[in-house]
Amino acid sequence: MSSERMTDDRPSGASRGRAAGLLATLLLACAVLLGTGAPARAESAGPGPTASTIAGALATDPVYVDPFYSAAVTPTQQRALADQIAATGLPIKVVLVPLKKGDAFDGSARALASVVKERLGLRKLILITTDDYGKWLSGTEWPTDAHQTRDAAAAVGFLDELDDAGLAARVGRAVELIEDGNGTEVYEAETAELDKKYSARPENDGSASGSFGVPGTLLVVASVLVLAGGGVFLARRRRSPRHTAFAFPDAVFAADEAADEAGLRRRAADELLALGEAVEDTDGAATPGLGRALDAYDAAGRVLDAARGLPDLAGVLALVAEGRSALAPAPGLPLCFFDPRHGTAVRRTTWRPLGRRERVDVAVCEDCDRALRARRSPQVLAVRDRGRTVPYFEVPAARSLWAATGYGSLLSGPDDTLAARVGSGEFSRARRRAEDHDAAGG
Repeated sequence: MSSERMTDDRPSGASRGRAAGLLATLLLACAVLLGTGAPARAESAGPGPTASTIAGALATDPVYVDPFYSAAVTPTQQRALADQIAATGLPIKVVLVPLKKGDAFDGSARALASVVKERLGLRKLILITTDDYGKWLSGTEWPTDAHQTRDAAAAVGFLDELDDAGLAARVGRAVELIEDGNGTEVYEAETAELDKKYSARPENDGSASGSFGVPGTLLVVASVLVLAGGGVFLARRRRSPRHTAFAFPDAVFAADEAADEAGLRRRAADELLALGEAVEDTDGAATPGLGRALDAYDAAGRVLDAARGLPDLAGVLALVAEGRSALAPAPGLPLCFFDPRHGTAVRRTTWRPLGRRERVDVAVCEDCDRALRARRSPQVLAVRDRGRTVPYFEVPAARSLWAATGYGSLLSGPDDTLAARVGSGEFSRARRRAEDHDAAGG
């Protein structure tokens, strides 16, 4: 090797071409990030749902759409996606939520996927979610990436046919690629075409100034923009195709559940205190239901003291609502059957649980009523049972007073109250059976 060759630091023509192509790709990524990445982090998105809320909804519907995306994925499109997924016969779930720092997943699509998978308790799962920036989709499959899920979800961001397509169309195309099992082929073809297209431009022929055939200032600008955008494009190009599942810290799951429980416990305590004050201020002679209100107050206090999770704390809310109803001139409806945290029901309706023939009469809030009318699954209170996340009402009645009563919706008459059932020991007995069941390993 000659000394002249050894002292020449300039890259070869091929290297210059590769660098120019990379720069063009970086600039394209910058345009994508600056043009479309921000909306998913908009402050108007609010705090966002928790993993328990999402898992509860997914227990009855394979597609969860946060209200933030309701205009992008309408109820009709959501149902069409659910039908498309059902036709594949694959365990596909879709979660479309805006992600931002400080939410239940700290703005991370990886955390979202891991925590939702844990909440669902499914061994086999294909999960499509929005990614950290909103423009792309993220795909994860357990236990292995047998259907090329990661590449299928990533590929839709590069397809020319989807440049002007909405979110529902992008998800639908990802489902198609997953079903066909050719996500990697499509992803690699699209990204290779992108490199070829931009490397072939005249301005990338190596004649421009700078050591890589492009202005040095432009390279710096491109690098800064990509770093500011999070390097999402480069992260996708660098990923290992064999890495599919995430080992996310247990602290994420614990924090999500603890945040739900701590907030609900404070709310339950506040509402119980308010009921106690209302009882004290009530004229017993003019209030026939004062005795029932006192019973509800006493029962709510006992349940709150013994509460070991969200279902019991929701039961406190239901008992408080029962006490307030007893103080009113006319009895009102109980809290929403699907999730008492939704508040007082606005009407009763008949509902047929998935996979069953019989219909039940339940009290529902406004949002759940609209969901049922649109043939969408309402958001339900989810619980852990046999290692899975299920709607609370799917727990056997013998192990849950709340499943047996629907938090008041399924009571048989005016003398059948939640307070009476707690007073008769039904809550304690159901709890002991649940503890024995858990100790025996389900």
